[in-house]
Amino acid sequence: MDVKKINAASSTITRDLNKLDKDTENIYETVNIIAKRANQVGAEIKQDLNRKLEEFAFYTDNLEEVFENREQIDISKFYEKLPKPTLIATQEFIDGKLRYTEKPAETTGE
Repeated sequence: MDVKKINAASSTITRDLNKLDKDTENIYETVNIIAKRANQVGAEIKQDLNRKLEEFAFYTDNLEEVFENREQIDISKFYEKLPKPTLIATQEFIDGKLRYTEKPAETTGE
């Protein structure tokens, strides 16, 4: 995921439920789709951040020796300012960038 190309709002905004459930015709299904994507986005961002911070990792036996690295702080601040995964997933859903399929309804043998 390219975090620099994210065009989601950085704070929560009010959404029209009628527009959100237009495609699925069920707001709960829409929320479920957005939630699953938000979990994926959060995992991707966390993985990307950890990969970048590993470059600065050093392993010592003494916990009292903690060095501040300006680049590491800047990277952390950048990721803190990113929109939350839920906002990113919601924007992707509204923009039509999410693909999802409906599972066939399960029938009971009664």
